[in-house]
Amino acid sequence: MLQERLNHLEEKQQEAAITPPPVAPAPVAEAAPSGPQSNDNAFNPAISAVLNGHYAAFTGHNPTVVGFAAGDEGGRATEGLALDEAEIGLSSNVDDKFFANVIASLSEQNGETEVELEEAYIRSLGLPYGLGLKMGRFLTPVGYLNEHHAHTDDFADRPLPNRLFLNNSTKDDGVMASWILPTDIYSEIGVGGFRGGNFPGGSPDGSDIGSALAYSRIGGDIGDNQSWLLGASALVSKAGSRAGNDGSVLFHGDSDLYVASLRYNWAPTGNSQLQDISLQGEYFWRNENGTYDDTNIGTGPTPFDQNQSGWYAQGVYKFAPQWRIGARYSQASAGDTPAALIGTALDSGGHDPWNAALMGDWTNSEFSRVRLQYGYEKPANGQKDNQIILQYIMAIGAHPAHTF
Repeated sequence: MLQERLNHLEEKQQEAAITPPPVAPAPVAEAAPSGPQSNDNAFNPAISAVLNGHYAAFTGHNPTVVGFAAGDEGGRATEGLALDEAEIGLSSNVDDKFFANVIASLSEQNGETEVELEEAYIRSLGLPYGLGLKMGRFLTPVGYLNEHHAHTDDFADRPLPNRLFLNNSTKDDGVMASWILPTDIYSEIGVGGFRGGNFPGGSPDGSDIGSALAYSRIGGDIGDNQSWLLGASALVSKAGSRAGNDGSVLFHGDSDLYVASLRYNWAPTGNSQLQDISLQGEYFWRNENGTYDDTNIGTGPTPFDQNQSGWYAQGVYKFAPQWRIGARYSQASAGDTPAALIGTALDSGGHDPWNAALMGDWTNSEFSRVRLQYGYEKPANGQKDNQIILQYIMAIGAHPAHTF
């Protein structure tokens, strides 16, 4: 019986192969192209805008953090009512192989509106073996916080090490390759070469690569309601002529920065939209070898080979779907001051600057947030600064998910 049924089934399959069922012809307008598929959104990219403003009041009269000659963006926020950078973004898949993103920022400097190209890059899609390629101008993944836009931060300002070593956040023109390893947990490594035109580099020369980056990060889940991410990165830069925040202190030489970072998230109920606790910290170590020249007092090029460090730790607790509170402490160490640079912006006077901050914010939706923050900072010996910042962040248009 079984053999007869098998023979009958084979006869039916042969008949179906000889006489296939009729298929309705596809409309001409929907015929598949012979080459790579086109992008339906080529003339309809995702458009977004982020508005970011604040009111700030400070008791300290001298905002300069001594010992570091930080960049022009590394200081504290503008006092009083101010509109911070407004971002306008365009993004879309170019085709089946590439994604493109352009973000421009608008800000007011000395009474004039300035437009800056924040990011403009293309990223590969679907390369085999977990490989990725990124080209253009973008925020580099040196440490955890740097490649995040400021409006996604948990606090109204960035920690001291980010302000001093990365000029708040550093971006550059270059190319970066990454590889997601075939492991049981998330594992990624990457390398990049850049022009080196921005802090901590400066004044790149010709076709040389002014800075190079290497990074690695691993992460995963612990059960159903915990996740973690551990990272390490190195940014090696050449500075042909890097100016400090007041333009008077110039650095020529090599600036090597190493960062270790850790982030941990726990959703007690299993739903991070209801409750969430996040812990985050980074440690920075920098060696600068070259010369510093303070043009204000005419020191002339002074040899400088020093190690500097800094760190921060923070915790944020979402105790209700719309409400969060957080605390952060950050500190930096300038190291020893060469005798020829005593009295300049690089003279720390043996003081390690530090900052502590408390914040509370209300998030009406994923598109709007209002935050109140109190900070206490000691930028130099004998100085103290009480800081109050009331901040609002509003997003309109396309709103892609934030990175972990």
